Amino acid sequence: MNPLVIKIGGAIMENPLALDKLFTVLAQLQQKRGVIIVHGGGCIVDEHLSQAGFSSDKINGLRVSAKQHMPLITGALAGTVNKQLVAQANSKQINAVGLALHDGAMVACQPAAKELGQVGIPAPANPELTQSLLHANMLPIICSIGQLENGELVNVNADDAAVAISELVNGELLLLTDVAGVKGADGDYLASLNQQQANQLIEQGIIAGGMIAKVNAAFVAATRLRRSIAVTSWKAPEQLLTLHQGELLGTRIDPNE
Repeated sequence: MNPLVIKIGGAIMENPLALDKLFTVLAQLQQKRGVIIVHGGGCIVDEHLSQAGFSSDKINGLRVSAKQHMPLITGALAGTVNKQLVAQANSKQINAVGLALHDGAMVACQPAAKELGQVGIPAPANPELTQSLLHANMLPIICSIGQLENGELVNVNADDAAVAISELVNGELLLLTDVAGVKGADGDYLASLNQQQANQLIEQGIIAGGMIAKVNAAFVAATRLRRSIAVTSWKAPEQLLTLHQGELLGTRIDPNE
């Protein structure tokens, strides 16, 4: 069975009970298949920047990362968030390893648009480290900090990072968020979503903010991996145990033809 790549965001870090429930389920899930966590942590980044007197903007849900902000962004994601998640995993007797995208040359990054600042566009590179960790029944927990070819650190959208890791290990991708999927024009959650529908919902402003980046990343992953990608809530982690039976709640993002 292909590994399961689970992307989580910073919102779950503010809900200790939900985080505890998620890792309780992951301890069971890991007995059945390899699991990789890829995480962001926007709310923690905001806290670190605010404490230093900084603020940052977003463009279509993507954080503008000024060069002078990178030590704080790196400390928040590769330090505070990553090590908290590793500790949470270890408390459930899961052997976890905290990583950044460029550890083991797993993912290579190219500069994103200049208007985004120190932001990288990720692509899968070397799978040896992740393969070794999965073979040893360990849980890689990977933050969305990467590097450019010249060694400069860059911030990477966590959804895009999860896509790159999924490609790296030919894994099944699950984007966990604080809502139960993608809403349609009637306000109800959609069972599935194709590119044409998504474009219309974005034009109408129904898909907005960070969900734009999440949906776009899901379509990239679905098309490259040739399989549907699920967007669902971390508030019901027990559904991960029946993922292989097709019982997952949320929205399925279909590959482009």
